[in-house]
Amino acid sequence: MTLAELNHLLEQLIATWENEVVEFKQAGDGYSTDLIGEYFSALSNEANLRGVDRAWLVFGVNNQTRAVVGSDYRIEHERLHSLKNQIAQATEPSITLREIHVLQHQQGRVVLFEIPAAPRGIPIAWKGHYYARAGESRTSLGLDKLDEIRQQTLQQDWSAQVIAGASLNDLDDEAVRRARESFAQKYANRFATDEVMNWSLTTFLDRARLTQNGQLTRTAVLLLGKAESAYLLLPHPAQLTWKLEGQERAYEHFGPPFLLSTTRLYQRIRNIQLRILPQDELIPIEVSKYNQQTVLEALHNCIAHQDYIRNGRVVVTELPDRLIFQNEGSFFEGQPDEYIEGDKTPRRYRNPFLTQAMAELNMIDTMGYGIHLIYRSQVQRYFPLPDYDLSQPSEVKMTLYGGVVDPAYSRLLIQKTDLPLVDILALDRVQKKFPIPDEAAGRLRKAGLIEGRKPNFYVSALVANATASKADYIRTRAQDDEFYAKLLTDYLANFGQANRAEINKLLMGKLSDALSPAQKEDKIGNLLTNLRRSGKIVNTGARKTPKWELAK
Repeated sequence: MTLAELNHLLEQLIATWENEVVEFKQAGDGYSTDLIGEYFSALSNEANLRGVDRAWLVFGVNNQTRAVVGSDYRIEHERLHSLKNQIAQATEPSITLREIHVLQHQQGRVVLFEIPAAPRGIPIAWKGHYYARAGESRTSLGLDKLDEIRQQTLQQDWSAQVIAGASLNDLDDEAVRRARESFAQKYANRFATDEVMNWSLTTFLDRARLTQNGQLTRTAVLLLGKAESAYLLLPHPAQLTWKLEGQERAYEHFGPPFLLSTTRLYQRIRNIQLRILPQDELIPIEVSKYNQQTVLEALHNCIAHQDYIRNGRVVVTELPDRLIFQNEGSFFEGQPDEYIEGDKTPRRYRNPFLTQAMAELNMIDTMGYGIHLIYRSQVQRYFPLPDYDLSQPSEVKMTLYGGVVDPAYSRLLIQKTDLPLVDILALDRVQKKFPIPDEAAGRLRKAGLIEGRKPNFYVSALVANATASKADYIRTRAQDDEFYAKLLTDYLANFGQANRAEINKLLMGKLSDALSPAQKEDKIGNLLTNLRRSGKIVNTGARKTPKWELAK
C-alpha cells in the first residue's frame, strides 16, 4: 500500500474502532509472540464467521484514548518479518500473516498486521487451542462457532458426504493395510507402527479423517473401497484412465481403491532409461524417462482437485515423449505459476474432506509444495519443465515431458547445477520459443546463458566466459535448498546444536546477493521449517529460543 492508502486505512479502522475483526494495542518491543498468535487465531476465525477476507491487529494506538502513540515493536525489518515464520510454525493448519505494513505516522510508528480469514470449513488454532472474539475481548472458540466453521463445507463438499448403506465390508483389505502403514509413517514421531496397526478399523478410519461419526464417506470409498463397491458413488464415475497414443494404442480404466490404483496406473507407463550427452564429453548421463514420485504427485493432485460433480474421469495420456494429465474443473486456488517457488499455501480446496484424508495418508501435502516438487524433479533430471493449459474453463491439463526438447538446455543444466529456479523457468520458455520478460532476457544474456535477438532468443550452447559476467552471476545466483540444508546438517553434526543467531551467521553470507535481508531471514526460516517437517532436525529449546539438533 502507498503512504496515503495506509493513512486512510488507519483512519477507517480507528473510526470504526475495535470489534470482532479489529484489535488495537500500544505494544512495545517486548510484546509476547504467544499473545500475537492468540489474537491471530481469534481474528482469523472471526473474519471467516463474518464473511470478510481479512482482519487487523494494529500496534501503536492506545486502545483507551484511540490516539496514535507509536510502537517500537521489532523495529528491525528482518526481525519484524521473521514473525511470519513464527506464526506459520505454531498455527494449525499452518497459515501466516498476509502482510505486515509499517506506517510512519506523524504521531509515531504504527504496525498493521493483515490477518487472512480462516479457510472455509477449517478453524485456525494457535499451539493447539482455538480462539475467538467476544466483542473486543479475546476468548476461546466456543463449540457453536467451531461447529459453524466446520459445517461450512460439509454440505457443499462432494467428498464429505456420508454414503447411506455403505459398510466396512465395502473396503479393500489391502488398501486398508497400506493406509495404516502410510498413516504410521506420517506420524512416526507420535505413534508406534504396531499401535496404529492394532487400532480397531473404526478408530483408524476416524483418525485418518475418512469417516464421519463412524459412517463411510465418499472419500473412504474413493480411496479405500473395493472395486465392486464403486457403484456406491454413482452417478459419479470414480475412474482413472490410462491411454496410450502413438504408433501403438491402448487404454485401461482403474477404479477404487485409488490408494492402490494410482501405482497400478503408473506401472502401465513405459518408463525407459534415456541418455543425455554432456558438452565435450563422451560418457552419457542416464536418467529415467519419468520419475515415479513425480508422476504419482501429479496423479494424486488430479484426484484431490477433481470436480466430481461434473461426472468425469481423470485421464493420463501417454505420448512418445510426454504425459498429459487431465482432470475436471478449473484450477481452484490461484494460478500454477504462484506455486512453482513453493512459497504459496492454498487457503481453499474444492474437496477439503478428501484433501485432508489424502494428506493423512501421505498421498499429498496441503502446503502447496506439490507443483514445486514436480518442477524441481524435472530440473534435477535435466528435462523441460511442465506446462499447464487452463484454456478450457472446465478442465486442468498438465504436460509432463519425458524427453529432451533442446539439447543445449539440458546440457546447460548439467553444466550449471546451481542455477536459480527463476532462471531455469526463463530458459525453459526460451527453448520452447515462448516470450520472456526483458528483465529476464537481460539477466540471462549477461550471464551468457542465451543468445540471439528478441524475440528469437535461443539457449547458448556454451556458458559465457567473460570474467565480469561470471562474477556478477555468481554473486546473485542461488544454490539449491539441498546445498543450504547440507551446510546446516554438517554444522549440527560437528557442533551438536545451534541457535537461530548461529544459523543466520552460517547461512546469511551464502545466500544470493539478489535477496534482501528480510528475504534471507524468511528463506532461512523456511529452510528450518522444511527440515523439521521432514524429520531431519528437531527443536530441543523453547519456541521463543529454539535450539536445533539433528533428529536421532
